[in-house]
Amino acid sequence: MAAIAPSAPDRQMGEKMEGDSNNMVGSGTTETGQKQLDAGALFVLKSKGSWLHCGYHLTTSIVAPALLSLPFALAKMGWAGGVAFLLLAAVVTFYSYVLLSVTLEHHAQQGNRLLRFRDMAHYILGSFWGRYYVAPIQFVLCFAAVVAGVLLAGITLKAVYLLEKPDGTMKLYEFIVFGGILMLILAQVPSFHSLRHLNLISLLLCLLYSACATASSIYIGHSSGAPPREYSIPGSGKGKLFGVFTAISVIATTYGSGIIPEIQATLAPPVKGKMFKGLCLCYAVVISTFFSVAISGYWAFGNQAQSSVLSNFFASDGTVLIPKSFFMTINIFSLVQIFAVSVVYLQPTNEVLEQLLSDPERHQYSLRNVIPRIISRSIVVAVGTLVAAMIPFFGDLIALIGAFAILPLDFVIPAVMYNVTFRPPARKVIFWVNTTIAVVFSGLTVLGCIASVRQIVLDAKNYELFANV
Repeated sequence: MAAIAPSAPDRQMGEKMEGDSNNMVGSGTTETGQKQLDAGALFVLKSKGSWLHCGYHLTTSIVAPALLSLPFALAKMGWAGGVAFLLLAAVVTFYSYVLLSVTLEHHAQQGNRLLRFRDMAHYILGSFWGRYYVAPIQFVLCFAAVVAGVLLAGITLKAVYLLEKPDGTMKLYEFIVFGGILMLILAQVPSFHSLRHLNLISLLLCLLYSACATASSIYIGHSSGAPPREYSIPGSGKGKLFGVFTAISVIATTYGSGIIPEIQATLAPPVKGKMFKGLCLCYAVVISTFFSVAISGYWAFGNQAQSSVLSNFFASDGTVLIPKSFFMTINIFSLVQIFAVSVVYLQPTNEVLEQLLSDPERHQYSLRNVIPRIISRSIVVAVGTLVAAMIPFFGDLIALIGAFAILPLDFVIPAVMYNVTFRPPARKVIFWVNTTIAVVFSGLTVLGCIASVRQIVLDAKNYELFANV
């Protein structure tokens, strides 16, 4: 029998069904059974982007000024251990993100496109894991990223200020407030997709300041005034061990994202293969920036590498070891990118607020939806700015949050979700690879949390609210 070509109404019905299959599990339904997107998914997680836009978002969520702390992590682990774990983390996170993407694509092809990490956990692992585990730690991670962004912006602004005015009297919390005001303005960008141009600029900036930081380390290392270098791991036996766990948390935090499903949700359907292309673009930037900064910084400063390699660019008398204009350029590039990174991590919080406060039946830019959006987002940024000003020693907490949130979300859960979804038999290599990753990094999560809490306790005597550090 000859094949019968589908009629126009049939084609339209097929296209409608394909579009409906990209809706989120858990949305409300109409009387006809068609799934509806809630306001958070409809207004913030707009599925309009290309794989290139996805690559911009991924790069901004991973390649952040936190990479300037990688020489410090290597100083805690030494050449062999530091470089090996840096490479291992790159391989495991890329693999884990691909697992997440493949799992999301599989469910989308089954008619259930999962747009949020908590939806993914709820649908695959059960409601308990989605509501009481994944959702809370992702929220903590995203809010901590906003606090850290405002704090880093304040610290960077103060560094630029003191370069131009060494005897200046302005306090750190004043610069943090300035950073918070700028963040408040950027927080009003309506959707994740709207950030694509800002995130392209962010991608270019991270390449620039990483190249500048690398060149500066090499310049200082070869200069006549180069600091003495020692590559032994400092501390006693127990101190060295806890230092290794702290370094693992730092490296994991640097590679971490925690918002991969939300980024994939910005892709226009069909989504198959697009996330992988975006990840390839992202990791080309990751490898070129992370390894160049980490290796050059550790080579130049050895075990004296500080929590940000930029701090090593100052001599003991306070003078800058590189041309001041070049140092200012690095700071300005990193400052701009800090805001881009922070706004990206605001998106899951914005999505939750839109879901609770906005009306999906009304236009996104109606007064009914615009006023709650402005108020709620402003409150989140204001609270984050207050926390940043109160506890400018947030670096110790970041290591704890990295161990508590990044390691489970980006190393453990993707492997578990893949195995639960596809159920590979125990005789398959992929089953044991995923199981090994989940078990090993679950253990590192516990050890990293212990090491981070220990460091906080040790540093507690130096803590002071609204400190001018």
